[in-house]
Amino acid sequence: MIPLLRKSDRPSRQRRLTLQILRYNPATPAIAPYLQDFAIDESDGMTLFIALNEIRASQDSSLQFDFVCRAGICGSCAMLVDGRPALACRTLTRDCGPRIVLAPLPFFELIGDLSVNTGKWMRGTAERLQTWIAQAQPVDLDALETRMEPALAEAIYELDRCVECGCCIAACGTAQMREDFVGAVGLNKIARFRLDPRDTRSDADFFELIGDDNGVFGCMSLLGCHDFCPKQLPLQTQIAFLRRKMAVEGWR
Repeated sequence: MIPLLRKSDRPSRQRRLTLQILRYNPATPAIAPYLQDFAIDESDGMTLFIALNEIRASQDSSLQFDFVCRAGICGSCAMLVDGRPALACRTLTRDCGPRIVLAPLPFFELIGDLSVNTGKWMRGTAERLQTWIAQAQPVDLDALETRMEPALAEAIYELDRCVECGCCIAACGTAQMREDFVGAVGLNKIARFRLDPRDTRSDADFFELIGDDNGVFGCMSLLGCHDFCPKQLPLQTQIAFLRRKMAVEGWR
């Protein structure tokens, strides 16, 4: 009878990974962008976030990348993984090959290496699209919270799960050609506030914000945003719905 091996007795299948990282610091433009290889031993359950932290701690402290929550909530660690936008903290190295190519998200202002300034663009887009609840009357801070049907509250929450990571913009063909395009993240926000009964704006008001080629009519329906959203938001459905509503409004 062959005894069963305990987990600790099983032979290790640890891989030696190579992370090929695009390096560039805009503060030193004389040094052209280049790819740098870092070798690291893979561990059980390793994510790209863990691998990058090990590299920065033990091999190169100058490596720049962003993180906050480490749980797929803040969206800070978005980057291109083998050419595809993804969150480093949600990407397991076991799902990648032994050589992993990392680059910063395109479209956004580069801070250095894998770090980009998504916050600057997100804030500008929020101000441009007025992504807040618009009410005709002054807000009464002492009033009870407005009642809402659970199904409606759930629908609003579903769209509110966006973490503004920028993956949808990085995967968007229109955004690469038109820098003023609001992208799926902007259109998703409009869809969210359009659902909210506390917002008093009409479709005519929303048409003024997104009823052009930089808004909902600029989308080419390639659906890169939908395919690469790490929160799996229903972006395809929301963009199609908004396009129909804005088309009707535009004919009036």
